[in-house]
Amino acid sequence: MTETGGDRQGPIKVMVVDDHPMWRDAVARDLAESGFEVVATAGDGDQAVRRAKAAAPDVLVLDLNLPAKPGVQVCKEVVAANPALRVLVLSASGEHADVLEAVKSGATGYLLKSASTGELQDAVRRTAVGDPVFTPGLAGLVLGEYRRLASEPGPAPDTDGPKAPRLTDRETEVLRLVAKGLSYKQIAERLVISHRTVQNHVQNTLGKLQLHNRVELVRYAIERGLDDE
Repeated sequence: MTETGGDRQGPIKVMVVDDHPMWRDAVARDLAESGFEVVATAGDGDQAVRRAKAAAPDVLVLDLNLPAKPGVQVCKEVVAANPALRVLVLSASGEHADVLEAVKSGATGYLLKSASTGELQDAVRRTAVGDPVFTPGLAGLVLGEYRRLASEPGPAPDTDGPKAPRLTDRETEVLRLVAKGLSYKQIAERLVISHRTVQNHVQNTLGKLQLHNRVELVRYAIERGLDDE
């Protein structure tokens, strides 16, 4: 069976980065046998950045503890080079500081290495379509960090001037639910629309507001009080 990530066409392209060869090979093999297309692997940070640019995976499964360059730096660089790339951190560490640093670096999800093969496969599928995936217990922590970031001064796009972009009612509704911490699947069920439609609304909103990722989007929404509505 080929993993197609919902409405996307073709198999999901995955790259696995870990400095332990046996673990890296096992994860890559499990994903390949499940229908994902493993386009590259890497064992250190510098190698990961180079190969990610060359292989152009949809999802980078990334360990944080890497030689040469730490995982959070790898995450920052690969997402900056290709904003469409999704990063799923797969780490032995459940430390809150590591989780929050990964999210701020651009990771879409964070899964502990204690996760089952089935949980990893599901996480990769969901990450591929931009759905945030976190080991149970970490989702609330991450939403709290979104809120904290929103309360801090930071660069914001100038959307209040005469050329401020207009969001449709549905885009605003989706944005409000994103800010409340709902997954794309939950938003789709709440609004009785398809998962793909939710993705499209989010991508359109990011483009209109000149934002780059979910953290910036949630900051924007919370600054405007949309999460309290």
